[in-house]
Amino acid sequence: MEEYFGNELVKKFEEMMENNDEFYFDTEELEDIIVYYLELGDFNYADTAVNYGLKLHPNSLDIKIKKLEILLEWEEYTTAKELIDELKGSSMENTDFLVCYAKYYSNLGNPRRSIDICKKALELKEEENFLHNFIADEYVNLGDPFNALKHYRKALKEDPTDEYSLENCMVCFADLNKNEEAIAFLNEYLDEFAYSEVAWFEYGQFYFNRKNYEEAIKGYDYLLAINSSSVGVYANKAACYEALGQYKKAIEVYEEMLELEYTKAFTFYKIGLCYKALKQPIMALNSFQKSLREDPQFYLAMMEQSYLYEEMGGMSEALHFAKEATHLNENNLDYQKRLAFLFIDSGKFEESLSCLKKLVNTEPSRFYNWYAYSEVLMLLGEYEDAIVVLNKALKAHYRAELFYQLSNCYFNLKEQEKGVESLQQALDLDPTLVTDMQKKYPFIKDEVKKAKAKVKKKN
Repeated sequence: MEEYFGNELVKKFEEMMENNDEFYFDTEELEDIIVYYLELGDFNYADTAVNYGLKLHPNSLDIKIKKLEILLEWEEYTTAKELIDELKGSSMENTDFLVCYAKYYSNLGNPRRSIDICKKALELKEEENFLHNFIADEYVNLGDPFNALKHYRKALKEDPTDEYSLENCMVCFADLNKNEEAIAFLNEYLDEFAYSEVAWFEYGQFYFNRKNYEEAIKGYDYLLAINSSSVGVYANKAACYEALGQYKKAIEVYEEMLELEYTKAFTFYKIGLCYKALKQPIMALNSFQKSLREDPQFYLAMMEQSYLYEEMGGMSEALHFAKEATHLNENNLDYQKRLAFLFIDSGKFEESLSCLKKLVNTEPSRFYNWYAYSEVLMLLGEYEDAIVVLNKALKAHYRAELFYQLSNCYFNLKEQEKGVESLQQALDLDPTLVTDMQKKYPFIKDEVKKAKAKVKKKN
């Protein structure tokens, strides 16, 4: 980091700009200044340095190439093409120019042209690791993992410590379904670079994805022996123990992880799930409460507490935590369903309506959302509102249950003719439901007898 905080050239350049002075810098110094800003991602300052450099050295090819790099970052492709045409005659033996030239075509969605230019750049025997990665990325864009793998491997050969090419080799093997070749490649790499954290992580992931959790744990253990502060690896190792049903071991790993973390809410939550799986609800509750102390808005822990309290018979606590969790995650439909159920279970029908309304608006294709919504409206005596809901529901679900409900609404509102009509439609669609419906809606009992008598008479 010293180069970023103690760069004398950059200090001199910035002081000059602040004081509106004009100092002389040679082309190499200006390149260093421009590269400094490019690596920081400060393209405005890089452009200022480029423009000042071109003022001092108007014919500098290297500074013009840096200008081209900035134009590509800013997606100013028309101006970039003009500059490419200007530089082509003199810069086709310049690797930096050819990289920009290839990037121009890559950005415009022409990976084949980009690959051709990169291959020309490879003839210069410079930046070969970078160029092979570039070519491989373009083959990925073409949906060609076979050729991509070839070039990622060449990039890795140029720089065996290149984590990017190593990771992408494994991605390509996966895309090609070459599992045996992938693990052989990884083992060969580990034979030579036994302390590679990325390789051991890939080893663990390879076996984790194939549900060989014991072998995955070996990979994660090797990695943790190299670097015991890899927090994410503890999480993966614990997940292996969970998948094996070894929840006590998973808890031990999560507890090791807690010592390294700054934000512990999710880990306490995971520990709570393990205790829940072990049928230890008090320990699980304790862990979920710790999770909420770490992050009072962590709705996953809230909802888990709701489930546990329900199992333990504490329905008021179950409702409380479900309300809190749903308030923090209103678009979660599973939470809305659960909250509606708990409201209904506790006799708070009116409070359940906002949940049910959200469900029918968000999931109109689910029949039981409409059925439950209209049912609650009827329980509240809101028959007119229930009719409106049922008529909307029937547009998506032409089912007997809705007509039975509709007939009940009309009978309760003393609209006998409409009630009879709806009941007849229900009986035509599914007469087998009538016994259950009569128990639920006593008003239709006599009307069913009349309808059946009418059918007998007709026959």
